[in-house]
Amino acid sequence: MMTRALQTLLASSIDYAGLFPPAKLPMPTAAENFARDRAGLHTPLLGRFICPASRLPELSAAAAPLMPGTFATSGYREHARTTDDPWRVSVIADGVTNSPADPLGALKRDLDAVIAFNTRHAAEDHGLAQADCIELKPPSPDFIDAACDEIPDDLYPFFEIAPDSPDPRGFIAALPGHAAAAKLRTGGLTPDAFPSSASVAAFLHACALAAIPFKATAGLHHPFRGPFNCTYEPSSPRATMHGFVNLAVAATLTLAHRLAPRDTQSILDESDPAAFVFTDDGLTYKHRWVADPTQIALARETFFLSFGSCSFDEPLADLKSAGLL
Repeated sequence: MMTRALQTLLASSIDYAGLFPPAKLPMPTAAENFARDRAGLHTPLLGRFICPASRLPELSAAAAPLMPGTFATSGYREHARTTDDPWRVSVIADGVTNSPADPLGALKRDLDAVIAFNTRHAAEDHGLAQADCIELKPPSPDFIDAACDEIPDDLYPFFEIAPDSPDPRGFIAALPGHAAAAKLRTGGLTPDAFPSSASVAAFLHACALAAIPFKATAGLHHPFRGPFNCTYEPSSPRATMHGFVNLAVAATLTLAHRLAPRDTQSILDESDPAAFVFTDDGLTYKHRWVADPTQIALARETFFLSFGSCSFDEPLADLKSAGLL
């Protein structure tokens, strides 16, 4: 059973990205998985369904029978009626990435798709769902201001900022004053896609200094840092991957104790699960730094918001193997 500290640290933290590599599942399969996990024992850890803006109509078609609502009662009852809460969806503004010549125009089209999706799924007979977050990669810091002027107040934006870009602080500095967060890419399909722990630590400190929350994505399938295959292919290259528990603890302790960057990096670099102790009274790293449940909750509410994973089962399996679940 999870301790209170770990429950607080990981509550609603895993955004399901089954449509994306390395899983890259068909839409019906990804929707079925999300519906199953919403009905499962570990649903308190599950966050949003992640979907590209260009595929929202496809999500509507595949998932409507699985969503709560009157239409859903005609089938898949075991999935649809386990909770009346609408599906929460985070939309990837893929039009922005795919239209470098006119990213703002592409964003407006992506927002039209989000509005159409939300209008449709506000009605029970279409299945209840709400896209309440949007994730986009700004081509420049100036784009952030323009984008925030277009994004409606009921849609929370995450701006992806490469930790090893020439000036990540310039992008982060553009976020204060907006109801917005940063997004950190922590891996990919090849070893060179994984940023160093030093650059991740620098990103966390830049966000903490600016009082900007963040989410992470890619390469966070495992709770603790270690060498793993980059994909599910037998011949996949291996890389040293960041752990999502490492990241969550590093963010929590950095916020609670204003750690020096080298100390944050040491937590990110830790590969021994025994260095992390979780009880009902809080978490401890190497008997050196402690965070109580209130500090953990504050970090989750205001700093480390979630992380995307193309699998929900894999993080759970590793937590179980570590004796944490």
